Amino acid sequence: MVDFERKKRYGFEDLLRIMKILRAPDGCMWDQEQDHHSIRRNFIEETYEAVEAIDNEDSELLKEELGDVLLQVVFHAEIESEKGVFDITDVADGVCKKLIFRHPHIFGDTKVSSTGEILKNWDNLKQTEKHQQTAADTLDSVARSLPALIRADKVLSKAAKIGFDWDGVGGALSKVHEELHELEAAIQGQGNPAEELGDLLLAAAGVARFIGCDPEQCTAQSCEKFISWFRKLEILAGDKPLGEMTLDELSALWQTAKQ
Repeated sequence: MVDFERKKRYGFEDLLRIMKILRAPDGCMWDQEQDHHSIRRNFIEETYEAVEAIDNEDSELLKEELGDVLLQVVFHAEIESEKGVFDITDVADGVCKKLIFRHPHIFGDTKVSSTGEILKNWDNLKQTEKHQQTAADTLDSVARSLPALIRADKVLSKAAKIGFDWDGVGGALSKVHEELHELEAAIQGQGNPAEELGDLLLAAAGVARFIGCDPEQCTAQSCEKFISWFRKLEILAGDKPLGEMTLDELSALWQTAKQ
């Protein structure tokens, strides 16, 4: 039994203490074996679960999922602390300094009159902070680990801020048509289909920005709609297994399910 005080309610310091106990030589073997790479996917999954709680407006679940995300932050910080590189207080120190630096209208003498000015200042200060000297540097700074559609939206938005953009949604739509034609040609042997498909999806993300929607969320909603229609198709099929039906039969049921 470890030397640990049981409480009715725990705080952040208790979480740090528990993590140290789990990672100690006489702690949990599984926790001892982990490194940044082995728990990387856990971080991603916990973040998405917190996002789902937000989407479902489930405060109780959000509280739980934020705890799981916090655990991942503490876990990664403890791994670095054991190596003497940094600890959780260094993490807090860094984000505090970042917030103070990027809010000169609160912690300094900068005057602003709109949210737009605040965001413009934020971008300029971030470029200074990250030593981004060129426009390409700002695009290249968008994390490659992001879901592709989110990254596409951020990259295109940053390019738009320096004036590299269409005049309106019409230009964005024309680019989609252009990329679609190039994909069709590539499928016929005149190019790389995978590359052209990527260009088409990037162009579609550009349209999403002009119509004021998040391409990642749009795609997620379409997935949900597809599943809903497919469930109706399955009900319409009755006892007949879908695998035994012809494509024409399935297509007919699909059209009915969409109504």
